[in-house]
Amino acid sequence: MQKYDERLNKKFRYIIFFLVITIWAGLVKAQDPVFSQFYIDPIQVNPAFTGNTYNPKVSLSYRMQWPLIPFAYNTYSASYDQYFESVESGFGVNVLADNAGNGIYVHNKVALFYAYRARLKGDTYLKIGIEAAGVQNRIDWDKLIFFDQLDPEFGGISPGGTPYPTSEVQPDQLFKNYIDASVGMLLYNPKFYLGTSLKHVNTPSENFTNINSGLYSGLPLRVSLQAGAQIKINNYNIGGEETFISPNILYVKQGSSTQLNVGAYSNLGVFFLGAWYRHANENPDAVIFSTGITQGALKIGYSYDLTVSKLSSNSGGSHEIGISFLIGETKKRSDINDCFQLFR
Repeated sequence: MQKYDERLNKKFRYIIFFLVITIWAGLVKAQDPVFSQFYIDPIQVNPAFTGNTYNPKVSLSYRMQWPLIPFAYNTYSASYDQYFESVESGFGVNVLADNAGNGIYVHNKVALFYAYRARLKGDTYLKIGIEAAGVQNRIDWDKLIFFDQLDPEFGGISPGGTPYPTSEVQPDQLFKNYIDASVGMLLYNPKFYLGTSLKHVNTPSENFTNINSGLYSGLPLRVSLQAGAQIKINNYNIGGEETFISPNILYVKQGSSTQLNVGAYSNLGVFFLGAWYRHANENPDAVIFSTGITQGALKIGYSYDLTVSKLSSNSGGSHEIGISFLIGETKKRSDINDCFQLFR
């Protein structure tokens, strides 16, 4: 009887998770994915970061969130951006895929970026960035399991291997396409940077059905503030690479949810280390540890989110891998004088 109860409880945990994903997709109140290694692909945070390098830069990121929860979240991202001095502008493109519930809910996005840089005075610059994206959200209805499909003994699948029927009616549309727009601004000099961005300025609709559509005002605006500094450590180099410490802060608010990351990135020659504390809404969320190497045009990083909230005992935290590299000539430009070394 105990083994039977354990099997049933396990099945119900799966079912409840699937239902949470379904409700989350239906109400479309989910928050955007935010990578812990924001320095690998900063255009995800603010389009004004587009074109921080004269060379073409390629960034690849993968995030596995809450691995101990069955079929949780996997996020993939690939970006390209570059600064063109002749037009004082940066151009970029990003492809992002967010997979929740082993394909139950999939979010795909292709975005184009543009940023213009203007010199204000001396080494102080202002950048204005925009992002235009095409998005598709998709639900796999066949993977959903509802309460009226549950058998007390066998769960949602019959002994013959077929799912039990449900009275739930499948929506006419299982995918949603829309255009998404974002803007950002960045002020910086050799010592510090200060930025702000607004995501979903057109508040697009993500609803799969028209139920209660009059109560839905669209995807909530995401407001983000970023700030950081670069403190050089003189007379201390490893492998000929520059050594510095970059304290930074990231604040994100979307709808009723907020997130605050506070910490520092330290480049010790070819190695880098980082540590941040993340506070979500009114609760402690995670402590983030990161490490990696920077060798010439290549940067490889790994981070782990140690969950300190109520999920800490059964989530497994989050793992993230980030890679960025420059294409072509990698010699440093003598006229680059800013605080963006952690992003390169």
